[in-house]
Amino acid sequence: MQRGKIQNQISRIFAFLFSSLKEKFQSVRKKTIIFLVILARRAFVVANQTANTSTPTIETFTVKRRYLTEREVEQLMDTARKLSRHGHRDATMMLVAYRHVLRACEVCSLEWHQVELDQGRLHVRRAKRGTPSVHPIRGDEIRALRRLRRENPTEAYVFVSERGGPISPMGFHHLIAWLGKAAELPFAVHPHMLRHACGFKLANDGHDTRSLQHYLGHKNIQHTVRYTELSPDRFKEFWR
Repeated sequence: MQRGKIQNQISRIFAFLFSSLKEKFQSVRKKTIIFLVILARRAFVVANQTANTSTPTIETFTVKRRYLTEREVEQLMDTARKLSRHGHRDATMMLVAYRHVLRACEVCSLEWHQVELDQGRLHVRRAKRGTPSVHPIRGDEIRALRRLRRENPTEAYVFVSERGGPISPMGFHHLIAWLGKAAELPFAVHPHMLRHACGFKLANDGHDTRSLQHYLGHKNIQHTVRYTELSPDRFKEFWR
């Protein structure tokens, strides 16, 4: 009888301790969750504040503008001819990338077997599963490429470094960034702006979106529409 009372008291004590510990655990867990939420919010705020000073991506490299005008491309090429150690090579590289809407990896991997100087054709191979195409080469490009070929008659790649291999995309990136600063452009410059420059130039010239899509090598036409959406000349015939 006495033993049963003691066992009941012990059970009640354990039940009381268990419930107390459970309440404290839940309270601690709630406080922990609240602390983690506050910490995550602060981390999110800090990430947003440092996003502008961290290394930017291609799409957010410049806040002011994501493309170059035709005049600004010419300004970069003139700066390369005057200041760059390999002025002709660098200017020609920018010209080819601009005229044929080439990404940095595409222009760096360009080989001479893709270039038909006598027929004036360039066989473009696209990255990111883009559509390959054959582009016409204009006279000033042909002359610049012929001179480049005479300077490097045995090289497989069109644009080679001093070590004899192809220029790397990162090297091309640094070159364009340096030329942008040397040309005193009011914003940071990166190679993909040459591609955007050609897209907007052709859209402003009135080329239809489908032809522009194939020239740029886009699989999805939605990627091409953005050039025509921002074209300032699309409304020029309004209110006349």
